[in-house]
Amino acid sequence: MERVRRAVHAGSWYTNNARKLEEELDGWLGAAGLTKSPDVRAVIAPHAGYSYSGRCAAYAFGNIDPTNISRVFLLGPSHHYYTPKCALTRATVYSTPIGDLPVDQEVIEELSATGKFEFMDLSVDEAEHSMEMHLPYLSKVFQGHTVKVVPILVGALSSQSEAMFGQLLSKYVDDPNNFFSVSSDFCHWGSRFNYTYYEKKHGAIHKSIEALDRMGMEIIETGDPVAFKQYLQEYENTICGRHPISVFLHMLKHCSTKIKIGFVRYEQSSQCKNMRDSSVSYASAAAKVDPSGEEENKD
Repeated sequence: MERVRRAVHAGSWYTNNARKLEEELDGWLGAAGLTKSPDVRAVIAPHAGYSYSGRCAAYAFGNIDPTNISRVFLLGPSHHYYTPKCALTRATVYSTPIGDLPVDQEVIEELSATGKFEFMDLSVDEAEHSMEMHLPYLSKVFQGHTVKVVPILVGALSSQSEAMFGQLLSKYVDDPNNFFSVSSDFCHWGSRFNYTYYEKKHGAIHKSIEALDRMGMEIIETGDPVAFKQYLQEYENTICGRHPISVFLHMLKHCSTKIKIGFVRYEQSSQCKNMRDSSVSYASAAAKVDPSGEEENKD
């Protein structure tokens, strides 16, 4: 029985007009001007409305060479639904205005059999935007290629759970037919987000926010989940996809392929200049097979 997860944020967070959506995505991908690389095995990309983060996201998705990829794992944070676990979808198809993406039922069953995951209801699935905002880009990039998705809603995990799920999913990284799309925005700054950390030495507020985000991005690039956790504890930076990112860092630590994360783009929704302002930051990264690491793993 087909169970469709509808593109419920189409028409508000992004256009539901297929032709217009294709044009927008093509425009942003073209402007990013990236060369597709088969070495890119994962991206970290934002999930805000496309008018805010669509351009930034192109710098992640534009790296993808779809040729040999048959499966995309989606890791997105949960904004509305509380769970201390990771949740799997009950849907069989994820719909977008420019083409539907079938869910890989086999892998869902395999993950479910570990006993570590729960299932989310379709209503929870549809209410969540963090993975949906990646779908039109994936649909676009994989046009003409057969690809299935494995959506995983990442809950409010403890450090132990992040490590456990990272270890459990790490084996999938070693299969070059698998790709990972990790969903996260960066600093949510302003009183409406209850976060107004400001270091005056950086100058304007938006410069302080950028310095804070870049510190986090550099730590993510080291691939060290413990250092990332320490950074979050110290600065409490409101990175909404911190749990998916942490799980991904643990995956890279446990897999045998050496993969290096590199951030390629950083933007802010607006430049905060006084304490009444607010902004959300967006960052895009590509995770590539590190050729220097291949040799180490042969020992």
